[in-house]
Amino acid sequence: MNLQATKILTRSNLFNGLLIVFLLLIIFVPSVKGLFIRGLMKVGFFQPDITETLKSTLPVTLPPVTFEGADGKFLNLQEQKGKVILINFWATWCPPCIAEMPSINELYGKLKGNKNIVFIMIDADGNFDKSGLFMRKRDYGMPLYRVVGNFPESLFKGTLPTTVIFDKNGKMVFRHEGSADYGGSKVSDYLQQLAK
Repeated sequence: MNLQATKILTRSNLFNGLLIVFLLLIIFVPSVKGLFIRGLMKVGFFQPDITETLKSTLPVTLPPVTFEGADGKFLNLQEQKGKVILINFWATWCPPCIAEMPSINELYGKLKGNKNIVFIMIDADGNFDKSGLFMRKRDYGMPLYRVVGNFPESLFKGTLPTTVIFDKNGKMVFRHEGSADYGGSKVSDYLQQLAK
């Protein structure tokens, strides 16, 4: 190896090169960015604040919205009154959505036997072929839906992911835009308390 090549291949340059490659992967590869965000979740970042009080300007009752399930069945949101409803808007290309999906699946796994809690995972693109494949490849069992018609902007303003929770009376008690770790006992305890 000549002296010029030795100067180029220093530890510092190799480290900088690897760092640049890692940053480029985070920027351009959604699954890598999602994995990075998921790692941050595991060390305590992106924890949802379920104790946050919602402003009274938000809707009090369930909107008249219908969802179509991947199974072809329809679900009317207003007919779910009397149950706790967790709605999550997501997309397969969204790194924060990819990051939080395992924690939502974990939450769903804990609570799917509770008939008083409903999970509605909304594919923002409405493409069941793509989103269904995404769910199956990762062994996610959550029910997949798309909105039929319009969803009120006061609940979903287009930010992915967005998670909304309604209590049994149809009042929105939680709304969070952005990625969050829903797998902890704090969220499952909160939902079970609402469902009593």
